[in-house]
Amino acid sequence: MEVKIGVQYAPRELVLESNQSPAEVEAAVTDAIDGGDKRVLSLVDDKGRRVIVPVGKIAYVEIAESSPRPVGFSSAR
Repeated sequence: MEVKIGVQYAPRELVLESNQSPAEVEAAVTDAIDGGDKRVLSLVDDKGRRVIVPVGKIAYVEIAESSPRPVGFSSAR
C-alpha cells in the first residue's frame, strides 16, 4: 500500500510503500493527532525503515492501494 504525507514548507511529499493495511495506517494517523505528548506520526515502510513526522507539520496524508507498474515497453495507443 502507498502512503503519501504532505509536510508543511516542504517542496515534495513523503511517499512510502507499507505492508500495513489502510485501516492500520489510518489508526496510526488518528492516534498521532490525538496523541497528547507524543505528537508524532511514525510509520514503517516495506523495507523496515521508519518515517517519523511531527504532527504539527503534517498537511495531509493520502492512503492508496499500490498499483502495479507496467514492466517493459508498451505500444498502447
